[in-house]
Amino acid sequence: MTNETRTLLFALLALALWYIVRWMLLERRKPAPGSAKVGMAELLIGFVCTFFDTLGIGNFATTTATFKFRGRPADEDIPGTLNAGYALTTVVEALIFIAAVRVDVTTLVGMIAASMLGAWLGAGIVGRLSRRAIQIGMGLALFVAASVMLANNLNLMPGGGEALGLTDGKLAFAIGVNFILGVLMTVGVGLYAPCLILVSLLGMSPRAGFPIMMGACAFLMPVAGVRFIHRGRYDLRAALSLTLGGIPGVFIAAYIVKDLPLQWLRWLVVIVVLYASTLMLLSAVRSRAGAVSVSSSGPA
Repeated sequence: MTNETRTLLFALLALALWYIVRWMLLERRKPAPGSAKVGMAELLIGFVCTFFDTLGIGNFATTTATFKFRGRPADEDIPGTLNAGYALTTVVEALIFIAAVRVDVTTLVGMIAASMLGAWLGAGIVGRLSRRAIQIGMGLALFVAASVMLANNLNLMPGGGEALGLTDGKLAFAIGVNFILGVLMTVGVGLYAPCLILVSLLGMSPRAGFPIMMGACAFLMPVAGVRFIHRGRYDLRAALSLTLGGIPGVFIAAYIVKDLPLQWLRWLVVIVVLYASTLMLLSAVRSRAGAVSVSSSGPA
């Protein structure tokens, strides 16, 4: 392991500690703190979705689908709950994969920094959006996620090359795209699949993409999560449950199970996510119709 890699891992641990302390302090300062009681349903959701996330399924779209089916948290609180609740589970994933998989440090750090900046700016914007705007954004995000999963199931994803890093124009392009992916993470578009497609298109080994995508999420999600927590645009109980359920899921998937035949599950996820996307967009239509109804019934 190189000194640069050790420094990155140390920085990730320091960020995780800062996030935990900041989360606790922000909740204590609220005049009406949310319930910190763990929900068993959310605990199970966190475990199952993060278990499959570690194996490559992704957990943003699947968790959003389960939230939508259950009717809580509120639609406008889902992006913040995902970023706050899965921040520490993704840190654990990143620590494992950055330590185990070789990748060019310049590429890794550059793409991580870009996604962090995008997430910081994106969380500030999303935290001020209306419920309907978030419903539309997440509905479209789920549709995009399902489309990427469908392309993967149909073997339309790029195969990638053997490179462990990028240089010059390719590196600049990858950094720019990862900035955009960091912004989209705060709306609910998972970064894993798009980032893996990006590095594969640019000729990198897909295996080398794992520490990049996991490292990017591990650094950006605490940053975005703190902004959502500060604004109160998340569900404390659900986020805490996702964290506590998700961390054991990472260790079991990474060190015990390691691999599973997931093709049938990938098709099921596509169907579920498309259905959730439809529900979210229909909610946005109903919100619009309700607003119009209220407006038309007001005083002339």
